[in-house]
Amino acid sequence: MSAEARFLAVDLGASSGRLMVASWNGNRFALEELHRFPNGGVMTSGELCWDVLAIWNHLHDGIAKYRSRYRELPCGIAVDAWGVDFALLDKRGRLIGNPLHYRDARTRGVPAHLFQMVPEREWFAETGTQTMEINTLVQLYSMVRTGDPRLAIADTLLMIPDLFLYYLSGVKAAEVTEASTSQMLSLRTHDWAFSLLDRAGVPAGLLPALTKPGTCIGQMSASVLRSVGFDRGFPVIATASHDTAAAVASIPDLDDDSVFICCGTWSLIGIRMEAPDTSDNAMRFGFTNEASADPGTLLIKNLTGLWTVQECLRSWAAHGNPIDWAPLLDSVSAAQGFQACFDPDDPRLHEEGEMPEKICVYLRQTGQPVPQTPAEIARCAFESLALKYRSTIDRLRALTGRSLTTLRVVGGGCLNRLLCQMVADATGCTVIAGPVEASALGNAMIQAVATGHMPDIAAGQAAIHAGGGREFYAPRHGDAWDEAFALFQKIQFN
Repeated sequence: MSAEARFLAVDLGASSGRLMVASWNGNRFALEELHRFPNGGVMTSGELCWDVLAIWNHLHDGIAKYRSRYRELPCGIAVDAWGVDFALLDKRGRLIGNPLHYRDARTRGVPAHLFQMVPEREWFAETGTQTMEINTLVQLYSMVRTGDPRLAIADTLLMIPDLFLYYLSGVKAAEVTEASTSQMLSLRTHDWAFSLLDRAGVPAGLLPALTKPGTCIGQMSASVLRSVGFDRGFPVIATASHDTAAAVASIPDLDDDSVFICCGTWSLIGIRMEAPDTSDNAMRFGFTNEASADPGTLLIKNLTGLWTVQECLRSWAAHGNPIDWAPLLDSVSAAQGFQACFDPDDPRLHEEGEMPEKICVYLRQTGQPVPQTPAEIARCAFESLALKYRSTIDRLRALTGRSLTTLRVVGGGCLNRLLCQMVADATGCTVIAGPVEASALGNAMIQAVATGHMPDIAAGQAAIHAGGGREFYAPRHGDAWDEAFALFQKIQFN
């Protein structure tokens, strides 16, 4: 192992992006945030889009900051990001319009039409992917149904992290963990599900060749090198490009008794499996099979995470009541608990805008008390998320027969000690929280394996474990959570 190496990890989330420097000294990683920026949907011409050129500009800024701070070239750069969304390029490799946001309304009701062409059970048997209106497959099929002219001039489809790898290197490829979020990757052939796509009329010819996580796909292009001030190239690496796979790769001791929770705008909760589960129960319970950074499969449930609270904060600020996270959590701790609950994944709460009012309307419609203050609304949201975790873990136990007594929480939710304790209390499980920047850490660690700075992912996880940075939360037993869960189940299944 090298005594010193630095890697640039670009970690793009739905609400923010960051460029991190991960320094490897032969024993441990040290993370430094070079550049952070806000991210989110932009409404234009009636469509909710991603401003990928603004993101690209931020990547430039972050790389230039590295150049001004360090004398040595980085050993690599890689990008991880959220799943399902994509960009279309023309024959000359130029972007065709702004990539559409997964929350854009164009996919409403589309899965029912898709499944008239190919039944849902066939899609799940082939891809192992949970049906969601936001999936890449559904987005593409919505464009096919409406005769979207962008498809007529498109030559290549690139998922969001693959787009930025292309901008960095000039190489078009599809990294497999990100591709596995699309509902278009075949578990049987380990390639795109060409036969099903053809039957559905989805243009599979747009899909590029697949590449495995930890592949050096090329060198930094000359034009990018010039623009950021480097005089020599360095590797552009396809890490585990889906941020969930990157985050899970950073978790040490993920044994058969452990559940991982990647807690941020979304909550991805699941377990590591040796093989996919495409059973009727897995499909009925809404689980999805995603590719792992190492051999195996991640059996995951995609849940709405902290997005409802983030949207509440945005709404309160827009109405002249800006609230920061720290004072909000202090006030939530003092607020009375177990007054009401809601299912974070209820369709009534999926769209942006006026989330506090949407929550209150939901509670009125389900015959529950309506919170009166921001602290009460946020407390209701945190308790509801903890109860949703408990429901999902129960279903994982039913699917696998595992006891599942340890929850390994990574991502921004680790910083919310109140929520971590709520999750321990609600589920009766021990919660181990950390690392916070799990996706960036996993991203960089896989780069280190790809460049030969460490032998394998297991060695990387051992180094991450040695670095510490975790907090433990023991469950506190009480009847209140059981009573709240009984109410939650009644609401969830009605």
